[in-house]
Amino acid sequence: MINFGFSYVGLIYLAMLFIPNGIWARNQPAGYSEDAKKESKVLLAFERTGEVLLSVMALIFKDTNVRPGSLWLGWLILSFAAMILYEIYWIRYFRSPKTLADMYSPIAGIPVAGASLPVIAFFFLGIYASNIFLIAASVIMGIGHIGIHVQHKNMAGIKSKRSKGVKITLGIIQVMAAIPILTVIGISTYFVAKRNINWLSCPVDPFNGIDEQTYVEINGQKQFISIRGKDKSNPVILFLHGGPLSPDAMVTYTYSNDLLDDYTFVCWDQRGCGRTYFENSDKENATVSFEQALNDVDVLTDYLRNRFGCGKIIIIGHSYGTVLGSRYVYDHPEKVSTYIGAGQFVNAGASLKTCYEDALAAAKAQGDDTTYMELAYEAYVEDPSYYNYNIAFKYCNGYHRSMNSTAVLLQAFESPYLASDDLRWFLKDSDMEVFDSLSGDLIDTCQTIDIREQKNYQVPVYFISGTDDWSCSYLTMTEYAESLGAGYLLIEGAGHYVQADDPHEFAKAVKDFLKTV
Repeated sequence: MINFGFSYVGLIYLAMLFIPNGIWARNQPAGYSEDAKKESKVLLAFERTGEVLLSVMALIFKDTNVRPGSLWLGWLILSFAAMILYEIYWIRYFRSPKTLADMYSPIAGIPVAGASLPVIAFFFLGIYASNIFLIAASVIMGIGHIGIHVQHKNMAGIKSKRSKGVKITLGIIQVMAAIPILTVIGISTYFVAKRNINWLSCPVDPFNGIDEQTYVEINGQKQFISIRGKDKSNPVILFLHGGPLSPDAMVTYTYSNDLLDDYTFVCWDQRGCGRTYFENSDKENATVSFEQALNDVDVLTDYLRNRFGCGKIIIIGHSYGTVLGSRYVYDHPEKVSTYIGAGQFVNAGASLKTCYEDALAAAKAQGDDTTYMELAYEAYVEDPSYYNYNIAFKYCNGYHRSMNSTAVLLQAFESPYLASDDLRWFLKDSDMEVFDSLSGDLIDTCQTIDIREQKNYQVPVYFISGTDDWSCSYLTMTEYAESLGAGYLLIEGAGHYVQADDPHEFAKAVKDFLKTV
Protein backbone atom coordinates (compact mmCIF):
# COMPACT_ATOMS: atom_id res chain seq x y z
CA MET A 1 0.00 0.00 0.00
CA ILE A 2 1.86 3.14 1.14
CA ASN A 3 5.26 1.46 1.34
CA PHE A 4 8.21 3.55 0.21
CA GLY A 5 10.91 2.00 -1.95
CA PHE A 6 12.19 1.99 -5.51
CA SER A 7 9.70 0.91 -8.18
CA TYR A 8 11.19 -0.70 -11.27
CA VAL A 9 7.67 -0.94 -12.70
CA GLY A 10 7.31 2.82 -12.32
CA LEU A 11 10.64 3.34 -14.09
CA ILE A 12 9.51 1.14 -17.02
CA TYR A 13 6.22 3.03 -17.27
CA LEU A 14 7.96 6.40 -17.28
CA ALA A 15 10.32 5.23 -20.02
CA MET A 16 7.32 4.00 -22.04
CA LEU A 17 5.70 7.40 -21.49
CA PHE A 18 8.55 9.80 -22.16
CA ILE A 19 10.55 8.09 -24.93
CA PRO A 20 7.70 8.23 -27.51
CA ASN A 21 6.96 11.81 -26.45
CA GLY A 22 10.59 12.72 -27.02
CA ILE A 23 10.42 11.27 -30.55
CA TRP A 24 7.07 13.03 -31.14
CA ALA A 25 8.66 16.40 -30.31
CA ARG A 26 10.52 16.09 -33.63
CA ASN A 27 7.49 14.71 -35.46
CA GLN A 28 4.65 17.06 -34.51
CA PRO A 29 1.69 17.31 -36.87
CA ALA A 30 1.29 20.45 -38.94
CA GLY A 31 -0.69 23.13 -37.13
CA TYR A 32 -0.10 21.74 -33.65
CA SER A 33 2.24 24.51 -32.49
CA GLU A 34 -0.30 27.19 -33.46
CA ASP A 35 -3.08 25.43 -31.56
CA ALA A 36 -0.77 25.00 -28.54
CA LYS A 37 -0.73 28.77 -28.10
CA LYS A 38 -4.48 28.64 -27.41
CA GLU A 39 -4.29 25.94 -24.73
CA SER A 40 -6.21 26.53 -21.53
CA LYS A 41 -3.81 27.74 -18.85
CA VAL A 42 -5.86 25.94 -16.20
CA LEU A 43 -5.68 22.63 -18.05
CA LEU A 44 -1.99 23.17 -18.68
CA ALA A 45 -1.41 23.70 -14.94
CA PHE A 46 -3.23 20.42 -14.20
CA GLU A 47 -1.17 18.62 -16.84
CA ARG A 48 2.21 19.89 -15.60
CA THR A 49 1.34 19.28 -11.95
CA GLY A 50 0.13 15.78 -12.75
CA GLU A 51 3.24 14.96 -14.75
CA VAL A 52 5.52 15.99 -11.88
CA LEU A 53 3.48 14.13 -9.27
CA LEU A 54 3.26 10.97 -11.37
CA SER A 55 6.95 11.04 -12.21
CA VAL A 56 7.85 11.13 -8.54
CA MET A 57 5.19 8.76 -7.20
CA ALA A 58 5.72 6.17 -9.89
CA LEU A 59 9.26 5.71 -8.58
CA ILE A 60 8.95 5.94 -4.77
CA PHE A 61 6.25 3.36 -3.94
CA LYS A 62 7.46 -0.24 -4.13
CA ASP A 63 3.93 -1.68 -4.01
CA THR A 64 3.71 -0.99 -7.76
CA ASN A 65 6.27 -3.75 -8.36
CA VAL A 66 5.19 -7.24 -9.43
CA ARG A 67 3.88 -9.32 -6.52
CA PRO A 68 3.42 -12.92 -7.76
CA GLY A 69 0.32 -14.55 -6.34
CA SER A 70 -1.36 -11.24 -5.54
CA LEU A 71 -5.11 -11.26 -6.08
CA TRP A 72 -4.77 -7.67 -7.30
CA LEU A 73 -2.45 -8.75 -10.14
CA GLY A 74 -5.27 -8.34 -12.65
CA TRP A 75 -5.09 -4.57 -12.21
CA LEU A 76 -1.38 -4.59 -13.03
CA ILE A 77 -2.08 -6.67 -16.14
CA LEU A 78 -4.79 -4.22 -17.26
CA SER A 79 -2.48 -1.33 -16.51
CA PHE A 80 0.36 -2.79 -18.53
CA ALA A 81 -2.05 -3.62 -21.37
CA ALA A 82 -2.99 0.07 -21.49
CA MET A 83 0.71 0.99 -21.75
CA ILE A 84 1.22 -1.54 -24.55
CA LEU A 85 -1.75 -0.03 -26.41
CA TYR A 86 -0.12 3.35 -25.86
CA GLU A 87 3.06 2.15 -27.56
CA ILE A 88 1.01 0.67 -30.43
CA TYR A 89 -0.73 4.01 -30.74
CA TRP A 90 2.62 5.78 -31.18
CA ILE A 91 3.92 3.22 -33.65
CA ARG A 92 0.76 3.74 -35.70
CA TYR A 93 1.18 7.50 -35.53
CA PHE A 94 4.86 7.48 -36.54
CA ARG A 95 4.02 5.28 -39.55
CA SER A 96 1.13 7.55 -40.57
CA PRO A 97 1.22 10.88 -42.47
CA LYS A 98 1.43 12.46 -38.98
CA THR A 99 -1.60 14.70 -39.28
CA LEU A 100 -3.72 16.05 -36.42
CA ALA A 101 -6.36 13.48 -37.37
CA ASP A 102 -3.77 10.71 -36.96
CA MET A 103 -2.71 12.08 -33.59
CA TYR A 104 -6.22 12.27 -32.16
CA SER A 105 -7.62 9.06 -33.59
CA PRO A 106 -9.01 6.47 -31.15
CA ILE A 107 -7.60 3.00 -30.57
CA ALA A 108 -9.62 0.01 -29.30
CA GLY A 109 -12.56 2.37 -28.94
CA ILE A 110 -10.65 4.66 -26.56
CA PRO A 111 -10.91 8.32 -27.64
CA VAL A 112 -7.84 10.60 -27.84
CA ALA A 113 -5.82 7.48 -27.13
CA GLY A 114 -2.47 9.24 -26.90
CA ALA A 115 -3.68 11.18 -23.88
CA SER A 116 -6.15 8.70 -22.36
CA LEU A 117 -4.10 5.49 -22.35
CA PRO A 118 -1.23 6.58 -20.05
CA VAL A 119 -3.73 8.11 -17.62
CA ILE A 120 -5.70 4.86 -17.57
CA ALA A 121 -2.47 2.87 -17.11
CA PHE A 122 -1.29 4.89 -14.11
CA PHE A 123 -4.79 4.94 -12.60
CA PHE A 124 -4.98 1.13 -12.75
CA LEU A 125 -1.42 0.94 -11.39
CA GLY A 126 -2.61 2.99 -8.41
CA ILE A 127 -5.47 0.54 -7.78
CA TYR A 128 -3.02 -2.40 -8.01
CA ALA A 129 -0.70 -0.73 -5.51
CA SER A 130 -3.69 0.35 -3.37
CA ASN A 131 -2.20 3.84 -3.37
CA ILE A 132 -4.63 6.75 -3.39
CA PHE A 133 -1.82 9.25 -4.00
CA LEU A 134 -0.89 7.60 -7.28
CA ILE A 135 -4.56 7.48 -8.26
CA ALA A 136 -5.02 11.17 -7.39
CA ALA A 137 -1.92 12.13 -9.38
CA SER A 138 -3.23 10.25 -12.43
CA VAL A 139 -6.59 12.04 -12.12
CA ILE A 140 -4.87 15.42 -11.92
CA MET A 141 -2.80 14.64 -14.99
CA GLY A 142 -5.85 13.22 -16.75
CA ILE A 143 -7.87 16.39 -16.25
CA GLY A 144 -5.12 18.44 -17.85
CA HIS A 145 -3.65 16.02 -20.39
CA ILE A 146 -6.91 14.63 -21.78
CA GLY A 147 -8.61 18.03 -21.51
CA ILE A 148 -5.90 19.75 -23.56
CA HIS A 149 -5.94 17.12 -26.28
CA VAL A 150 -9.74 17.21 -26.53
CA GLN A 151 -9.39 20.97 -26.86
CA HIS A 152 -6.82 20.53 -29.66
CA LYS A 153 -9.07 18.02 -31.41
CA ASN A 154 -12.02 20.41 -31.29
CA MET A 155 -9.92 23.32 -32.54
CA ALA A 156 -8.76 21.18 -35.46
CA GLY A 157 -12.40 20.42 -36.29
CA ILE A 158 -11.78 16.67 -36.45
CA LYS A 159 -15.03 14.74 -36.66
CA SER A 160 -15.89 11.10 -37.12
CA LYS A 161 -16.66 10.00 -40.66
CA ARG A 162 -19.24 7.47 -39.45
CA SER A 163 -22.91 7.94 -40.19
CA LYS A 164 -25.26 9.23 -37.52
CA GLY A 165 -26.89 5.81 -37.08
CA VAL A 166 -23.55 4.08 -36.62
CA LYS A 167 -22.49 6.73 -34.11
CA ILE A 168 -25.65 6.25 -32.07
CA THR A 169 -25.32 2.45 -32.13
CA LEU A 170 -21.65 2.57 -31.13
CA GLY A 171 -22.45 5.12 -28.45
CA ILE A 172 -25.09 2.85 -26.89
CA ILE A 173 -22.71 -0.12 -26.98
CA GLN A 174 -19.95 1.95 -25.37
CA VAL A 175 -22.26 3.19 -22.61
CA MET A 176 -23.53 -0.33 -21.86
CA ALA A 177 -19.96 -1.63 -21.73
CA ALA A 178 -18.79 1.31 -19.65
CA ILE A 179 -21.37 0.95 -16.86
CA PRO A 180 -20.09 -2.36 -15.37
CA ILE A 181 -16.46 -1.35 -16.03
CA LEU A 182 -16.86 2.00 -14.30
CA THR A 183 -18.76 0.31 -11.45
CA VAL A 184 -15.86 -2.07 -10.80
CA ILE A 185 -13.35 0.77 -11.07
CA GLY A 186 -15.44 2.94 -8.74
CA ILE A 187 -15.82 0.23 -6.09
CA SER A 188 -12.12 -0.62 -6.28
CA THR A 189 -11.15 3.03 -5.97
CA TYR A 190 -13.47 3.44 -2.98
CA PHE A 191 -11.80 0.58 -1.11
CA VAL A 192 -8.33 1.88 -2.03
CA ALA A 193 -9.29 5.27 -0.61
CA LYS A 194 -10.73 3.74 2.58
CA ARG A 195 -7.64 1.58 3.10
CA ASN A 196 -5.39 4.61 2.72
CA ILE A 197 -7.53 6.77 5.01
CA ASN A 198 -7.53 4.06 7.67
CA TRP A 199 -3.75 3.78 7.42
CA LEU A 200 -3.23 7.54 7.60
CA SER A 201 -5.62 7.85 10.56
CA CYS A 202 -3.09 6.15 12.83
CA PRO A 203 0.45 6.84 11.60
CA VAL A 204 3.36 5.17 13.40
CA ASP A 205 6.71 6.91 13.88
CA PRO A 206 9.17 4.58 12.10
CA PHE A 207 11.99 5.53 14.49
CA ASN A 208 10.37 5.13 17.91
CA GLY A 209 7.45 2.95 16.89
CA ILE A 210 6.93 -0.19 14.88
CA ASP A 211 4.59 -1.22 12.05
CA GLU A 212 5.81 -4.60 10.89
CA GLN A 213 4.31 -7.63 9.21
CA THR A 214 6.70 -10.53 9.22
CA TYR A 215 7.23 -14.26 9.75
CA VAL A 216 9.00 -15.79 12.74
CA GLU A 217 10.24 -19.33 13.29
CA ILE A 218 7.94 -21.13 15.75
CA ASN A 219 8.43 -24.83 16.41
CA GLY A 220 9.54 -25.68 12.88
CA GLN A 221 7.19 -23.31 11.05
CA LYS A 222 7.39 -19.79 9.69
CA GLN A 223 4.36 -18.14 11.28
CA PHE A 224 2.93 -14.73 10.49
CA ILE A 225 2.77 -11.91 13.03
CA SER A 226 1.81 -8.26 12.77
CA ILE A 227 3.38 -5.84 15.27
CA ARG A 228 2.18 -2.27 15.68
CA GLY A 229 2.86 0.40 18.25
CA LYS A 230 3.97 4.01 18.58
CA ASP A 231 6.70 3.34 21.13
CA LYS A 232 8.64 0.08 21.18
CA SER A 233 9.27 0.48 24.92
CA ASN A 234 5.54 0.18 25.70
CA PRO A 235 4.05 -3.01 27.22
CA VAL A 236 3.31 -5.76 24.68
CA ILE A 237 -0.17 -7.18 24.01
CA LEU A 238 -0.44 -10.53 22.22
CA PHE A 239 -3.86 -11.06 20.63
CA LEU A 240 -5.04 -14.65 20.10
CA HIS A 241 -7.72 -14.95 17.42
CA GLY A 242 -10.69 -17.28 17.54
CA GLY A 243 -12.23 -19.77 15.19
CA PRO A 244 -10.54 -22.10 15.57
CA LEU A 245 -8.48 -21.08 12.52
CA SER A 246 -10.11 -17.66 11.98
CA PRO A 247 -7.23 -15.17 11.82
CA ASP A 248 -8.30 -11.54 11.90
CA ALA A 249 -5.10 -9.50 11.97
CA MET A 250 -6.42 -7.49 9.03
CA VAL A 251 -9.37 -6.10 11.04
CA THR A 252 -7.81 -5.52 14.46
CA TYR A 253 -6.91 -1.96 13.40
CA THR A 254 -10.53 -1.00 14.18
CA TYR A 255 -9.84 -1.11 17.92
CA SER A 256 -6.08 -1.55 18.27
CA ASN A 257 -5.50 1.92 16.81
CA ASP A 258 -6.88 3.29 20.09
CA LEU A 259 -4.29 1.26 22.02
CA LEU A 260 -1.12 2.07 20.06
CA ASP A 261 -0.17 5.15 22.09
CA ASP A 262 0.26 3.00 25.20
CA TYR A 263 0.87 -0.55 23.96
CA THR A 264 2.65 -2.55 21.28
CA PHE A 265 -0.07 -4.71 19.72
CA VAL A 266 0.80 -8.11 18.22
CA CYS A 267 -1.51 -10.24 16.07
CA TRP A 268 -0.65 -13.77 15.04
CA ASP A 269 -1.99 -16.14 12.39
CA GLN A 270 -1.87 -19.40 14.33
CA ARG A 271 -0.61 -22.71 12.98
CA GLY A 272 -2.69 -24.12 10.15
CA CYS A 273 -4.49 -20.95 9.09
CA GLY A 274 -4.23 -17.62 7.32
CA ARG A 275 -0.90 -16.41 6.05
CA THR A 276 0.87 -18.98 8.20
CA TYR A 277 -0.93 -21.77 6.33
CA PHE A 278 0.27 -20.58 2.92
CA GLU A 279 3.84 -20.15 4.14
CA ASN A 280 4.11 -23.83 5.09
CA SER A 281 3.60 -27.22 3.47
CA ASP A 282 0.55 -29.43 3.98
CA LYS A 283 2.71 -31.75 6.09
CA GLU A 284 3.65 -28.93 8.44
CA ASN A 285 0.08 -27.63 8.63
CA ALA A 286 -1.13 -31.10 9.60
CA THR A 287 0.58 -30.66 12.99
CA VAL A 288 -2.31 -28.52 14.28
CA SER A 289 -3.37 -29.61 17.77
CA PHE A 290 -4.26 -27.90 21.02
CA GLU A 291 -1.06 -28.99 22.75
CA GLN A 292 0.95 -27.80 19.76
CA ALA A 293 -0.90 -24.48 19.88
CA LEU A 294 0.04 -24.06 23.55
CA ASN A 295 3.68 -24.75 22.69
CA ASP A 296 3.50 -22.21 19.86
CA VAL A 297 2.12 -19.57 22.23
CA ASP A 298 4.99 -20.26 24.59
CA VAL A 299 7.64 -19.84 21.89
CA LEU A 300 6.01 -16.66 20.57
CA THR A 301 5.70 -15.26 24.09
CA ASP A 302 9.41 -15.83 24.69
CA TYR A 303 10.22 -14.25 21.32
CA LEU A 304 8.26 -11.10 22.22
CA ARG A 305 9.72 -10.93 25.72
CA ASN A 306 13.23 -11.16 24.34
CA ARG A 307 12.71 -8.84 21.39
CA PHE A 308 11.10 -6.05 23.39
CA GLY A 309 13.02 -6.60 26.62
CA CYS A 310 9.92 -7.05 28.76
CA GLY A 311 9.65 -9.55 31.59
CA LYS A 312 6.00 -10.31 30.90
CA ILE A 313 3.42 -9.66 28.21
CA ILE A 314 -0.34 -9.07 28.20
CA ILE A 315 -2.57 -11.62 26.48
CA ILE A 316 -5.99 -10.90 24.98
CA GLY A 317 -7.95 -13.82 23.58
CA HIS A 318 -11.15 -13.92 21.56
CA SER A 319 -13.54 -16.89 21.36
CA TYR A 320 -11.39 -20.00 20.75
CA GLY A 321 -8.44 -17.73 21.52
CA THR A 322 -9.78 -17.46 25.07
CA VAL A 323 -9.55 -21.25 25.44
CA LEU A 324 -5.95 -21.13 24.33
CA GLY A 325 -5.10 -17.90 26.12
CA SER A 326 -6.69 -18.65 29.48
CA ARG A 327 -5.05 -22.08 29.64
CA TYR A 328 -1.63 -20.64 28.76
CA VAL A 329 -1.97 -17.81 31.28
CA TYR A 330 -3.11 -20.26 33.93
CA ASP A 331 -0.05 -22.44 33.34
CA HIS A 332 2.51 -19.63 32.83
CA PRO A 333 1.87 -16.71 35.18
CA GLU A 334 5.63 -16.09 35.21
CA LYS A 335 5.47 -14.91 31.57
CA VAL A 336 2.13 -13.08 31.49
CA SER A 337 1.20 -9.98 33.49
CA THR A 338 -2.50 -9.77 32.63
CA TYR A 339 -5.20 -11.70 30.77
CA ILE A 340 -8.30 -10.30 29.04
CA GLY A 341 -10.96 -12.57 27.53
CA ALA A 342 -13.15 -11.12 24.77
CA GLY A 343 -16.22 -13.26 24.14
CA GLN A 344 -14.83 -15.65 26.74
CA PHE A 345 -15.51 -19.34 26.13
CA VAL A 346 -16.34 -21.24 29.33
CA ASN A 347 -18.02 -24.54 28.43
CA ALA A 348 -19.81 -25.58 25.23
CA GLY A 349 -22.66 -27.41 26.99
CA ALA A 350 -23.27 -24.67 29.55
CA SER A 351 -23.19 -21.97 26.87
CA LEU A 352 -25.59 -23.83 24.58
CA LYS A 353 -27.98 -24.44 27.49
CA THR A 354 -28.36 -20.72 28.22
CA CYS A 355 -28.63 -19.99 24.49
CA TYR A 356 -31.32 -22.65 24.07
CA GLU A 357 -33.36 -21.57 27.10
CA ASP A 358 -33.40 -17.95 25.95
CA ALA A 359 -34.27 -18.85 22.34
CA LEU A 360 -36.98 -21.29 23.46
CA ALA A 361 -38.63 -18.62 25.60
CA ALA A 362 -38.47 -16.10 22.74
CA ALA A 363 -39.94 -18.62 20.27
CA LYS A 364 -42.82 -19.55 22.55
CA ALA A 365 -43.53 -15.87 23.25
CA GLN A 366 -43.92 -15.41 19.47
CA GLY A 367 -46.12 -18.48 19.18
CA ASP A 368 -43.58 -20.30 16.98
CA ASP A 369 -43.32 -24.06 16.62
CA THR A 370 -40.38 -25.16 18.78
CA THR A 371 -40.49 -28.88 18.00
CA TYR A 372 -37.33 -29.05 15.91
CA MET A 373 -35.41 -26.77 18.25
CA GLU A 374 -36.27 -28.97 21.22
CA LEU A 375 -35.42 -32.16 19.35
CA ALA A 376 -32.08 -30.73 18.24
CA TYR A 377 -31.17 -29.74 21.79
CA GLU A 378 -32.21 -33.14 23.15
CA ALA A 379 -29.99 -34.79 20.52
CA TYR A 380 -27.07 -32.70 21.72
CA VAL A 381 -27.70 -33.60 25.37
CA GLU A 382 -27.69 -37.30 24.44
CA ASP A 383 -24.61 -36.96 22.20
CA PRO A 384 -22.66 -33.71 22.82
CA SER A 385 -20.81 -33.84 19.51
CA TYR A 386 -19.80 -30.80 17.48
CA TYR A 387 -22.23 -31.87 14.76
CA ASN A 388 -25.19 -31.90 17.16
CA TYR A 389 -24.00 -28.68 18.78
CA ASN A 390 -24.04 -26.90 15.42
CA ILE A 391 -27.55 -28.04 14.55
CA ALA A 392 -28.98 -27.02 17.92
CA PHE A 393 -27.17 -23.68 17.85
CA LYS A 394 -28.51 -22.87 14.37
CA TYR A 395 -32.09 -23.39 15.53
CA CYS A 396 -31.47 -21.10 18.49
CA ASN A 397 -29.46 -18.48 16.64
CA GLY A 398 -32.45 -17.29 14.65
CA TYR A 399 -33.76 -15.69 17.84
CA HIS A 400 -30.47 -14.00 18.70
CA ARG A 401 -29.52 -11.06 16.51
CA SER A 402 -26.90 -8.60 17.63
CA MET A 403 -28.22 -5.03 17.73
CA ASN A 404 -24.83 -3.60 16.73
CA SER A 405 -23.53 -6.38 14.51
CA THR A 406 -20.70 -5.18 12.28
CA ALA A 407 -19.86 -6.41 8.79
CA VAL A 408 -16.41 -7.78 9.59
CA LEU A 409 -15.83 -8.65 5.93
CA LEU A 410 -16.36 -4.99 5.02
CA GLN A 411 -13.86 -3.98 7.71
CA ALA A 412 -11.41 -6.41 6.12
CA PHE A 413 -11.77 -4.91 2.63
CA GLU A 414 -11.28 -1.45 4.12
CA SER A 415 -8.22 -2.57 6.06
CA PRO A 416 -4.76 -1.18 5.27
CA TYR A 417 -3.39 -4.56 6.37
CA LEU A 418 -5.44 -6.82 4.10
CA ALA A 419 -3.24 -9.12 2.01
CA SER A 420 -3.96 -11.57 -0.77
CA ASP A 421 -3.31 -14.54 1.52
CA ASP A 422 -6.05 -13.28 3.85
CA LEU A 423 -8.54 -13.52 1.01
CA ARG A 424 -7.10 -16.82 -0.16
CA TRP A 425 -7.59 -18.22 3.34
CA PHE A 426 -11.18 -16.98 3.44
CA LEU A 427 -11.86 -19.03 0.31
CA LYS A 428 -9.84 -22.00 1.60
CA ASP A 429 -11.57 -21.94 4.99
CA SER A 430 -14.93 -22.19 3.24
CA ASP A 431 -13.98 -25.72 2.17
CA MET A 432 -15.40 -27.78 5.03
CA GLU A 433 -13.15 -30.73 4.22
CA VAL A 434 -10.06 -28.54 4.67
CA PHE A 435 -11.51 -26.92 7.79
CA ASP A 436 -12.37 -30.24 9.41
CA SER A 437 -8.99 -31.76 8.61
CA LEU A 438 -7.13 -28.87 10.23
CA SER A 439 -9.39 -27.97 13.14
CA GLY A 440 -10.59 -31.39 14.30
CA ASP A 441 -8.40 -31.59 17.41
CA LEU A 442 -9.11 -27.96 18.33
CA ILE A 443 -12.87 -28.41 18.01
CA ASP A 444 -12.77 -31.61 20.07
CA THR A 445 -10.93 -29.69 22.76
CA CYS A 446 -13.55 -26.95 22.75
CA GLN A 447 -16.35 -29.52 23.05
CA THR A 448 -14.82 -31.21 26.08
CA ILE A 449 -12.98 -28.48 27.96
CA ASP A 450 -14.48 -26.68 30.95
CA ILE A 451 -12.70 -23.44 31.80
CA ARG A 452 -14.47 -23.37 35.16
CA GLU A 453 -11.83 -25.86 36.33
CA GLN A 454 -9.29 -23.01 36.11
CA LYS A 455 -10.09 -21.34 39.41
CA ASN A 456 -7.01 -19.60 40.75
CA TYR A 457 -5.21 -17.44 38.22
CA GLN A 458 -1.98 -15.94 39.48
CA VAL A 459 -2.43 -12.80 37.35
CA PRO A 460 -5.23 -10.22 37.06
CA VAL A 461 -7.98 -11.31 34.65
CA TYR A 462 -10.79 -9.37 33.04
CA PHE A 463 -13.61 -10.24 30.65
CA ILE A 464 -15.46 -8.26 27.97
CA SER A 465 -18.57 -9.57 26.21
CA GLY A 466 -21.54 -8.23 24.30
CA THR A 467 -25.03 -8.53 25.67
CA ASP A 468 -26.00 -10.22 22.40
CA ASP A 469 -23.22 -12.80 22.51
CA TRP A 470 -24.71 -16.29 22.52
CA SER A 471 -21.87 -18.04 20.65
CA CYS A 472 -19.89 -17.93 23.88
CA SER A 473 -22.79 -17.05 26.11
CA TYR A 474 -22.26 -13.83 28.05
CA LEU A 475 -24.28 -15.45 30.86
CA THR A 476 -21.77 -18.28 31.36
CA MET A 477 -18.95 -15.72 31.15
CA THR A 478 -20.63 -13.59 33.83
CA GLU A 479 -21.07 -16.57 36.14
CA TYR A 480 -17.43 -17.58 35.63
CA ALA A 481 -16.10 -14.08 36.23
CA GLU A 482 -18.11 -13.73 39.43
CA SER A 483 -16.92 -17.11 40.67
CA LEU A 484 -13.35 -15.83 40.26
CA GLY A 485 -14.10 -12.45 41.77
CA ALA A 486 -12.81 -11.00 38.49
CA GLY A 487 -13.96 -7.84 36.76
CA TYR A 488 -16.00 -7.90 33.58
CA LEU A 489 -17.83 -5.56 31.24
CA LEU A 490 -20.93 -6.18 29.13
CA ILE A 491 -21.15 -3.92 26.09
CA GLU A 492 -24.77 -3.26 25.26
CA GLY A 493 -25.91 -4.53 21.87
CA ALA A 494 -22.58 -6.06 20.88
CA GLY A 495 -22.42 -9.65 19.71
CA HIS A 496 -19.74 -12.30 19.71
CA TYR A 497 -17.28 -10.08 17.83
CA VAL A 498 -17.50 -7.54 20.61
CA GLN A 499 -14.21 -5.89 19.60
CA ALA A 500 -15.50 -5.33 16.05
CA ASP A 501 -19.08 -4.42 16.98
CA ASP A 502 -18.03 -1.60 19.31
CA PRO A 503 -14.27 -1.11 18.78
CA HIS A 504 -13.86 2.18 20.64
CA GLU A 505 -15.76 1.02 23.71
CA PHE A 506 -13.80 -2.24 23.66
CA ALA A 507 -10.45 -0.42 23.45
CA LYS A 508 -11.51 1.94 26.23
CA ALA A 509 -12.41 -1.02 28.44
CA VAL A 510 -9.02 -2.62 27.78
CA LYS A 511 -7.15 0.59 28.60
CA ASP A 512 -9.22 1.33 31.70
CA PHE A 513 -8.61 -2.14 33.09
CA LEU A 514 -4.90 -2.22 32.30
CA LYS A 515 -4.44 1.12 34.05
CA THR A 516 -5.67 -0.49 37.26
CA VAL A 517 -3.05 -3.26 37.13
